[in-house]
Amino acid sequence: MQKLILAAAAPLVLAACSDRADEARGVDHGETLLSVSASGQAESRPDRAQFNAGVETFSRSATAASEANAEKLAEIVAALREMGVAEDDIQTQNVSVQRITWGDRKGQYQASNVFQVTMDDPDAAGAAITAVTEAGANVLGGPSLTMSDPEAVANLAYADAYKAARTRAEAYAEAAGMEISRVLYIRDAGGQQGNTWLRGAEVMNEAMVQRTAPVAPPPPPIALGPRPESGSPGMMVGTTRSNVYIQVDFALREK
Repeated sequence: MQKLILAAAAPLVLAACSDRADEARGVDHGETLLSVSASGQAESRPDRAQFNAGVETFSRSATAASEANAEKLAEIVAALREMGVAEDDIQTQNVSVQRITWGDRKGQYQASNVFQVTMDDPDAAGAAITAVTEAGANVLGGPSLTMSDPEAVANLAYADAYKAARTRAEAYAEAAGMEISRVLYIRDAGGQQGNTWLRGAEVMNEAMVQRTAPVAPPPPPIALGPRPESGSPGMMVGTTRSNVYIQVDFALREK
């Protein structure tokens, strides 16, 4: 009697398994998995410029070197303020006083003060660099051209990538006589925005690793445009390109 009960129950168990979604792939019975990799792009003109400027002064005493440095620094900051740079946009990066133990200045003291300048008008950065140099700055670095809202531009690129993935999936489905029933999985595979890397989402498991297409190397980060009609000599702001990559899994079904 016990063997007969087990035999009768077996077909029911098998039937239940056949109707259950394939958990490893995420598709239901009667669906087909389509995994698509796509890229998206967006370009935007940088609206922020940052550069470092500073002063190094030398003297036989630490006090004299520091006083000379502070005097020259005040002249540099005054030059920036005349250009309309706000005090909040000038930030100290490094201050130091040290005794020199080698070279022609051995035995003297070096005072150094380096600060970062942020400007919301990249076209004016060249003029600002000229102004601080004329005011006595002998330490310069930059400028770095960035965007005040980089996330907004990156999101445009991701929207472009998803649109490309959807279009490709629709082409596959049409060729196979099927249609998209639903989206199973979207993975942000990261990318690059100018000189900044955009980190993608971590892969959840080995199955996803095998399905994820390799990311192609991004194109050069900055495409320089024509020189602006107004602005500082030598400043070509151009545009910054955002390149992103995504992985999308679609479930297809018969029409």
